[in-house]
Amino acid sequence: MRRRLPNLSLRWRLAAWVALVVLASSAVTFVAVYGGTGSRLSSQIDGEIAGDANDLAHALQTSGARTPKALLRAAEAYIKGQPFNVSSTVLFVTVPGAGTSTNSPELFRAQAPDDNESPAEQAQENRSAGHILRAPVGYTTLRLPDVGMLRVLRRALRTGDELPASLGHTLVGVGEPLASVERAQHGVARAFILAGVLALVGAFLAALLIGTRLSNPLRRMAAVARQVDGGDLHPRIHDVQGGSREVQVLAESFNHMLDRLTVAFAGQRAFVADASHELRTPLTVIRGQLEVLAAQEHPSAEEIARVEQLVGAEVARISRLVDDLLLLTRSEQTAFLRLEDVDVGEFLAELWDGVKMLAGERRLELGPIAPGTLRADPDRLAQALRNLLRNAIEHTNPEGGLVRLAVEPRPSGKLRFVVEDDGPGIPADQRELIFERFHRVDTARDRSSGGTGLGLSIVRAIAEAHGGIVRVGEAASGGTRMELELPGFRPMSGSARREDPLARPVGGRV
Repeated sequence: MRRRLPNLSLRWRLAAWVALVVLASSAVTFVAVYGGTGSRLSSQIDGEIAGDANDLAHALQTSGARTPKALLRAAEAYIKGQPFNVSSTVLFVTVPGAGTSTNSPELFRAQAPDDNESPAEQAQENRSAGHILRAPVGYTTLRLPDVGMLRVLRRALRTGDELPASLGHTLVGVGEPLASVERAQHGVARAFILAGVLALVGAFLAALLIGTRLSNPLRRMAAVARQVDGGDLHPRIHDVQGGSREVQVLAESFNHMLDRLTVAFAGQRAFVADASHELRTPLTVIRGQLEVLAAQEHPSAEEIARVEQLVGAEVARISRLVDDLLLLTRSEQTAFLRLEDVDVGEFLAELWDGVKMLAGERRLELGPIAPGTLRADPDRLAQALRNLLRNAIEHTNPEGGLVRLAVEPRPSGKLRFVVEDDGPGIPADQRELIFERFHRVDTARDRSSGGTGLGLSIVRAIAEAHGGIVRVGEAASGGTRMELELPGFRPMSGSARREDPLARPVGGRV
């Protein structure tokens, strides 16, 4: 059964298991009821034959008999006064030296063969009948010919003032056929078999219907999965209200997964197209310049230098693009970060010195720095902040534009880096898109400016790798406000704080 069930569908397996459970439950109930019925009737019969034995013993004790023969006659007189039929009580008294008196003599002496029995069969019955006289004192169950199962109670007759001690070996016995017990148990068995078959068939059909209702949504999911496996991401699972809540949740999750896959594949196709376009442009420039140079039979040194400069610039642009793509790919790996405790003051001092060289005539301001350490990868963090600052510098006025960096401790051990500028800002409908790869808000900017469209995507990848977030908003000056918030900040205690030259706002042109 266990080997065959996996080859069946869900509804047939469910029906089979329900049928097995119903069958096992019915079997346990049948055994309990069948055995309990026999036990109750047997106990009732034991009580009845015990009462009959007491009555028989009392009659003999009060008979006034003083000899074995007189006691046997008293027993015969008592037994003859009792009715007997096939299902009635068997009474017998065994008096040593006098014989046995009983209301069922065919059970105690040899009988002639019946019309349908051979002498050998009757001899076997006669030998079996003698077992009743050899039964021990107490309760015994015997199988006798023409009677079946017989419950027998034998006990010794008590002697005393009314009976002499010489009659103390007299045994009185009472037997009751167990045919009524067998009939009751057979009736229970028939009723249970009939009810069990009906319950089993009903449970099987009900489980089959329930299994069909539950499996139909799963079958539709399997059909949709086959279409998806074939490359079609448009099908969805609908109309699963007839199923269980679990099936509905599964269908919703499946549809959500397909939605995510659709978006992911679309993004992948767009990414490949954008990357191809970004790579094709400098390659086209390189090819064109080389063709121009090759077309000249004797190019001048100035022409060779010009082509060399253009090709070098395009190769450098391709190298930056490839490096950025490789970085985004590695950001999904566990070994992307090498975390250590970074002193925030010293880290920003080194970073700020490098950023000043990119500012030109712009104004840079650094707000107060909260002393402490941040659990981060200093190289990746520096790369993210440089990308934010470079992006802010490129979008501000070269003549006096303002770029500000602020550091704000946050609750729960977080540190927020805020980069603000007074540039044109980012439209609200574009703020969630600027972190997408190759997305540019300023369509007027061309690739000659050196940007690859991956800077902010790298910032988001670095933030998420640290367990932080990056957000974009509007600065008070109307420009752009970028927030990079990372966990793992431990502020320095008040007694350990020191004066840092970078802890004061810095203004003016640099």
